[in-house]
Amino acid sequence: MRRAPVILCLAVFLCKSALSQVFTDSNLPVVIINTDQGREIVDDPKIPGIMKIIYRGPGQRNYLNDQTNPAYLDYNGRMEIEIRGSSSQERPKKQYSFTTLEADNITEKNVSLLGMPKENDWILNGMVFDPALIRDYLSYNLSRQIGQYASRTSYCEVVINGVYKGLYVLQEKIKADDNRVNIVKIGIPDITPPALTGGYITKADKTTGGDPVAWTMSSWFGATITYIHELPKPENVLPQQTNYIHNQFNLLEATAFTGDISPASGYPSVIDIPSFIDCMIINELGSNADAYTYSAFFHKDRNGKLRAGPVWDMDLTYGNDLFFWGYDRSHTNVWQFSTGDNDGSRFWKDLFNNPAYRCYLSKRWNELIQPGQPLNPSVIGTFIDQTVSRISEAVIREYALWGTTGIFQQHIANIKLFVNTRVAWMTSNLGSYSECDNVPVPPLVITKINYHPAVSVGFPVSEDLEFIEVTNDGDQTVDLTGIYFGGTGLVYQFPGNTVMSPHSSVLLASNTGAFRAKYSLSPFGRFTRQLSDKTEDLVLSDAFGNIIDNVTYSDTVPWPEADGNGRYLSLMDPSLDNSLPENWTASNEIIVSDHNIPAGSRTLLYPNPVDDNLNIQSESEIASVSLFDIYGRLLLTVQAGNDNCILSLGSFPKGVYVIRITTLSMTITEKIIKN
Repeated sequence: MRRAPVILCLAVFLCKSALSQVFTDSNLPVVIINTDQGREIVDDPKIPGIMKIIYRGPGQRNYLNDQTNPAYLDYNGRMEIEIRGSSSQERPKKQYSFTTLEADNITEKNVSLLGMPKENDWILNGMVFDPALIRDYLSYNLSRQIGQYASRTSYCEVVINGVYKGLYVLQEKIKADDNRVNIVKIGIPDITPPALTGGYITKADKTTGGDPVAWTMSSWFGATITYIHELPKPENVLPQQTNYIHNQFNLLEATAFTGDISPASGYPSVIDIPSFIDCMIINELGSNADAYTYSAFFHKDRNGKLRAGPVWDMDLTYGNDLFFWGYDRSHTNVWQFSTGDNDGSRFWKDLFNNPAYRCYLSKRWNELIQPGQPLNPSVIGTFIDQTVSRISEAVIREYALWGTTGIFQQHIANIKLFVNTRVAWMTSNLGSYSECDNVPVPPLVITKINYHPAVSVGFPVSEDLEFIEVTNDGDQTVDLTGIYFGGTGLVYQFPGNTVMSPHSSVLLASNTGAFRAKYSLSPFGRFTRQLSDKTEDLVLSDAFGNIIDNVTYSDTVPWPEADGNGRYLSLMDPSLDNSLPENWTASNEIIVSDHNIPAGSRTLLYPNPVDDNLNIQSESEIASVSLFDIYGRLLLTVQAGNDNCILSLGSFPKGVYVIRITTLSMTITEKIIKN
């Protein structure tokens, strides 16, 4: 959304022949909306009605008379709709938001529209400020192609109450959802940590519809930037929640201002740097005139870092602006965070001025513009050509209906020229990235994943027993400060000033209490959210986003079968490439922990492998020692009562066993090999 001038000078060119044109069919999906009693759609409240989406499939034509054939209806049901936007409402063509409903006209109904994941909140984007009719669509798709979520999109043509309305983009509304902004939804009771820490969706924007300003910040040049709650909703937010998320932004501002790059206390500890860099790249590639002041979204998951995005309202880009209101700000040779106009909060410019951040920004940029990469000008040009080919038929009707100025093909040519010029300028002005190229990362490896544990009488909730194992496959101790799981979904950041010994492992669990009850040992840490039962991308990164390890597991072949059957994924050897499913096995071996034992509780087992007698010594009194086979069956228990114990194993067959040692301070579980 953007500031509308006090005086609006708006020329509308609608010819009678355009208004009377007959629309019968399209190569695009056709959205037909009929409000109850033909009521006019207004800004507020939403008006109930029926929506049908005609779509025969890719490459097929869609006809208005298909609306009576269920085989060709992608959706046929109730909904409610309203006009959306701020300054865009001054245009004759309107934009809409709508909610899909159950037949009772009250209950929200999650549905999949045109192949997009199920939800109930949707947008019909009229692209009213973009004569090329492609800028939002291009920007959202580029954002997803570089790995960040942005609204999924589908072009369509729209008919409302029997009147043809032109070309639209049906797209997802920004909201918290596993398939959209993938964060937990914060609620009214959530006023103490860890629940207080997320999730939030916040935007820098102007207020519309009476939404109150949550707080303000200053730009680098002293302008006031207003922030608004998106989640929790402004009418539901509590003071503790506002204070918490506001303080996260204040902490970002303070650490960016001082240039503090400490993984423990600087801006890398506050923000997910890759998301901020990617958000800047998409906005700066298009030279978005509104980039950092209006429709600038942020989100934060529970226990997670502050993330930038998703990108939104990208129509004033690639040389386009509100020319009829006297604006001309989207140029190829400016940084939009430093023009003295819509610069956003000062932390954007302070981050850019920080040598470390700017190095990683340059590195990421130069990776993305390489041949075959999403932001390479040739790749963007091909994507534009493909899009133009798909919408060109509808564009003729759109231009005739709304009197759009200019020649469509020239608008497209101007965007392509802008991209080429802009890429060259940004590349030459970002500077070198040699200081952050090929940064060494520790040899940490994800070696176990229990993404869908089996349920039982004692543990009826599968998610409670999820765990991940991370192994140090090197010969040196690793400082874990700042290391975290990036992206969205699983959330975990290792505590500052913690270390992992050579060739040791740590276990991270979703529920420490359930894990302790199941395995009689405490995990190293607890992650937030749950692992997907289908597939998930696990990205272990350092504080600046350098990838340490990356595994995308799946519950389908060729991955081993570990989906709810009591088994978990186990890497056969830490030295193997864990991105390859053939290097994993489905295991049901009993879980042991190799992570560093606190001082005063160390236990020594020797010899291992063992022939006859296993010696056990501890710095704490040993209460009992139990022996299990690899499948968790109890074979032997002895009571000790002092700090040493000898376990006679001569009569046991060769193989791998598990020893569980219970001391006065903790329980330790280790593997042994019987010769």
